[in-house]
Amino acid sequence: MQLIVIWILNALALLTVAYVLPGITVDGIESALIAALILGLINTLLRPLLILLTLPVTVVTLGLFILVINGLLFWFAGSVLKGFEVSGFWVGVAGALLYSIFSSVLAMLIFSRKPPTSGNNLHG
Repeated sequence: MQLIVIWILNALALLTVAYVLPGITVDGIESALIAALILGLINTLLRPLLILLTLPVTVVTLGLFILVINGLLFWFAGSVLKGFEVSGFWVGVAGALLYSIFSSVLAMLIFSRKPPTSGNNLHG
């Protein structure tokens, strides 16, 4: 159930990025759900391999090359999917950065609630 909630939150984050950033378009909620799923798969399967292959460049740039990888993958997803478009590389970098921020904030708002304490606190 938590995976489905995260997927929906990522789709909402993608819609927010498309609203805020010119150069990124998402046709609707269906396209956002598909794009969020594909972006999740790309980030799970392809991103670690690219980071491993570009590790020397990433170390030399003190990790900043990961922004380039994220932008390229975001741009790639926008070029492959119908209903989700990214107009260029730098728009992809900015979109990936904003997408990461928005999805993290949404997940933090939803999942950071502490469970209620029972009053039988033995440690205090």
